[in-house]
Amino acid sequence: MSDSLSLKESAVVYLDRSGGLEKLTKDCQQYNDPAHTEAVYRFSVTVNPTDVIEVNPALGDCVLHDHLKATAVFQSVCFLAIKTLSLVEKIHTLSQVNVILRLTHLPPFPEYKLDLCSFPRGYGPLRPVSMEGLVIAMTRVTKYTQGARFLCVNEDCPSATGFHHIRVHAPGATESATVRNNFSCMICESPLKEDVKFRVLGDKQLVELIDVKALDVLNGQQQNSFKYQSVTLFLRDDLCNSMRIGQLYQVIGIPAQVHQWPSISWIVEANNIQPWQPTYPSNISANFNSLLKATASSPWRFPAVVAHCFGLDLAPPGLHNTLKLGLLLSLVQTRADTEETHHNLDVLVVACDTLIIDRLITYSLSLANRGVRHQVSGEMFVSLSKDEHGAGTVNIHAGYALLATGGICMLGDLGCYKKEKLDSIQSVLENHTVSVFVPGKKYGEDADKQLSFPVQCSFWALTDPSQRSGRTDCNILGTVEMGPIPAPLADAFGLVVQCKDKVREQVLLAETVHTLQKAVEPGKPLYPSCWEFSTQDYKELITHAQNLQVELSPGAEKMIHGYYMASRRVRAQSQAVKMSVASVKLLISLAEAHCKLCLRTCVLEEDAVIAVLLCENSVTLKHGASALIIPPDAVFPCELGSVDGLHMRDTVLDKLQQDILRFIYAYAPGADQYITEE
Repeated sequence: MSDSLSLKESAVVYLDRSGGLEKLTKDCQQYNDPAHTEAVYRFSVTVNPTDVIEVNPALGDCVLHDHLKATAVFQSVCFLAIKTLSLVEKIHTLSQVNVILRLTHLPPFPEYKLDLCSFPRGYGPLRPVSMEGLVIAMTRVTKYTQGARFLCVNEDCPSATGFHHIRVHAPGATESATVRNNFSCMICESPLKEDVKFRVLGDKQLVELIDVKALDVLNGQQQNSFKYQSVTLFLRDDLCNSMRIGQLYQVIGIPAQVHQWPSISWIVEANNIQPWQPTYPSNISANFNSLLKATASSPWRFPAVVAHCFGLDLAPPGLHNTLKLGLLLSLVQTRADTEETHHNLDVLVVACDTLIIDRLITYSLSLANRGVRHQVSGEMFVSLSKDEHGAGTVNIHAGYALLATGGICMLGDLGCYKKEKLDSIQSVLENHTVSVFVPGKKYGEDADKQLSFPVQCSFWALTDPSQRSGRTDCNILGTVEMGPIPAPLADAFGLVVQCKDKVREQVLLAETVHTLQKAVEPGKPLYPSCWEFSTQDYKELITHAQNLQVELSPGAEKMIHGYYMASRRVRAQSQAVKMSVASVKLLISLAEAHCKLCLRTCVLEEDAVIAVLLCENSVTLKHGASALIIPPDAVFPCELGSVDGLHMRDTVLDKLQQDILRFIYAYAPGADQYITEE
């Protein structure tokens, strides 16, 4: 008895110090409405285990290891405060106070961690644990019985009136544990009957959570034979709608076994939910630091060498440099930040020989913090099923694109998709949302519903121009055959890169020599004259560049604005092609990504030059050349195997920069007001 009194006294001290009593007073005000009469009144109490331990170690131990006992202690204290201060006159018994303890955190020790990679065995204690994972499925919000009042059928029993028999939901309990028709009176053992008009309903939602490492099996790389088990979370009341499909969260929850004859399911009752992001190493390696110092004389050289030496295990240096740079820029730019704003850069590759290209893209996908390769047989966006836990609603499963939230979704060869799927991809690329129709009759809903989900990832795709034609205007100068995909879908992709088959015999010979030398002398550096960068070096570089916060300089902003206005005017007049606002977003995204890849924080005019060249090449491939005449491989106009090659590239880019400025000055209305003629 003395121990129980000590715990309650400590709970009062903690609530007083933490502001819990003041919050309790405010929460009671909503229940003083005369028209608001319920059997159970719910109060949420925020508990910091560290602060509780400082007040009373025994109470802190109770909060961490015996959740039901700790809840009972705070329930008693809250009831006493309500009655003493006359906060809610309609509360007569302790059972009417339903206290929910919200834990702010748990100690950072393995005993309080639930590893989603290894399924827990045994029953174990009913105590809070912490876990991190990815949401792969969730249901719509439905109702559950939060509390109910029961009356004794024996009219002579004191329990025939009043609030003596109150049942509330406990973690892990089923609906039948709260409401059923075979309860007995504790006084006279007569049957109890529910007073239905006093039933209190709450919201609940089911969420499937899985370890983020499970995504490693979806990026196309060869994996170990691991199996990953998802866990079902029950979200109740104020926690409903606090999670989104495809996002990462840290969850404090209470594991429980749910007995639903003849089976037992293992679930976790969520107690607290916070967005979570894993930490990745983002150090710049010594080799990249040396390269950065060696190329400091030019704002273009560092990313050029980084792209030139990228993927040397898959292709010889100098091959597909523009594609490599585009993939690196997409990796650097694609992320979802803490404000839930999304930055993406979609890439479409046009190539006849897709084998090496596919391998290169797959390798690049492994460098993303979250990379998913879509399988044609799987669902790309959203799939639906009937909930298996008896919630009586639809269960929404994440497709490959939603699993890749904040990362890259690789679509592969678009020639493998049917027209309906290509139309869906185009719609998502344009709107960044996907809609799904839910037939109410099939999934237990009251009516048919249309649900929308944001799609926040970058898409990489291939198209083979040697397949059947998807366009009819390929006679225009500069355009290229897009293969089986229609022109509007190609327009929906931000960056289009063509991997040409010029001098095919030389390319084939270089690839053959590269493959044979790698097979005969494994582990030996194939190109001693090149800088040696490991896959880990690239991964850390990309992660570091992603986290850089950059801003546009006036020169870069003027060039991007001027090029957009000039190109819009020229193409609208000569080709009837409308340059949309998405073109400005693409230019800014490319310039920012190039700046980050240079490990700078200010977007220079030289970054805007690369963005304009990539964008102009992309638009030319789709719609033909304009008055701004640039070479097909404008970003990499020469070989980069030596310092002379890098110097020659700088010279060519300097000339192209002047050509862009002259183009802007000639065709952009009002360009003379903000650009100085050079």
